Amino acid sequence: MLTLEKFEEASETVKKVVQETKLVYSKYFSDQTGNRVYLKPENMQITGAYKIRGAYYRISTLTREEQERGLITASAGNHAQGVAYAARELGVKAVVVMPVTTPLMKVNRTKSYGAEVILYGDVYDDACSYAYGLAEKEGYTFIHPFDDLGVATGQGTIAMEIVKELPLVDYILVPVGGGGLATGVSTLVKMLNPNIKVIGVEPAGANCLQASLEAGEVVTLPSVNTIADGTAVKRPGEKIFPYLQKNLDDIITIQDDELIVAFLDMVENHKMIVENSGLLTVAALKHLNVKNKKIVSILSGGNMDVITMSSVVQFGLIQRDRIFTVSVLLPDTPGELVRVSSVVAEMQGNVVKLDHNQFVSTNRNKAVELKITMEAFGTEHKNQIVQALEEHGFKPRVIRTSL
Repeated sequence: MLTLEKFEEASETVKKVVQETKLVYSKYFSDQTGNRVYLKPENMQITGAYKIRGAYYRISTLTREEQERGLITASAGNHAQGVAYAARELGVKAVVVMPVTTPLMKVNRTKSYGAEVILYGDVYDDACSYAYGLAEKEGYTFIHPFDDLGVATGQGTIAMEIVKELPLVDYILVPVGGGGLATGVSTLVKMLNPNIKVIGVEPAGANCLQASLEAGEVVTLPSVNTIADGTAVKRPGEKIFPYLQKNLDDIITIQDDELIVAFLDMVENHKMIVENSGLLTVAALKHLNVKNKKIVSILSGGNMDVITMSSVVQFGLIQRDRIFTVSVLLPDTPGELVRVSSVVAEMQGNVVKLDHNQFVSTNRNKAVELKITMEAFGTEHKNQIVQALEEHGFKPRVIRTSL
């Protein structure tokens, strides 16, 4: 059972390992939404995510015999690091099974915390099945990433901190993958103040909890497809589902494109790196049809590899018209390229790339194609550049940008 006494115990226990993540008031998001928005930056934890809370508390509750036998888990990301770090701090042997496709950075970081890492299978489900087999064979205790009441209790310590720091909070937005974090947060919040609304936020391409709540029972999605890999879960937890049914006030789903915009907003306005799953609650702010409310968005983690980060930034700039591409047809005569460049320069467009194709037409004297990829200040500036090209007779056509 999840009880107030257990949550209080967990809150004291996790203080030994968690970093203080005080609420950050966001003027930018407050102005954007007409509410008072605060961020709970769990991306600043020592392992880069909130998972250390549930892992440490759960392992601390193991009997001496269980600790001596060791523990095992399966994960491709934040849970792996949380378990490895917590086990090291408590002096317990930890084995972590990770898919062979796990980025090397995450594998090495998990090893650096002292865990034995086994690479098995192409996806989490393969790794998890293998880990269960090893647990039975070797006598290890399996620490589930989310479908464990002890883990959920540890995650719920976030809610204790939020309510203590902001007692009059109206809404708490929490990311949902398998549901462990949402279970802990929503259950404790309702114990402390049932008037506080707790909203779960899922990727639209992995809305397993929304589907399960609508069905009235746990269901498995046929597939998941989202850039929010930390919440790309097909099936929520069986043990925790009744708590989610009882305590969550609503579910919001977010499209991947919204996460890209949220990443840029967070970097530009708060100078923070937050992974896609952690950005779900930021993207959800504009979906709340409320004004003048105190809202907390939980940023669940910040473990994003550099390649993914680069891709998100590029797509975000394109999506916001900060980078765009136009195609113009020019006579293949000297001076035409200079004329186009002059118009772009006059409008303060910054050319990123040029593609000059002489073979777009069999009659080169009539037309060659020039594709110009350039930087702009935003949609209004982009439209001004396009209009200027039109006024100079170039008939520009905005096309899909490829960087």
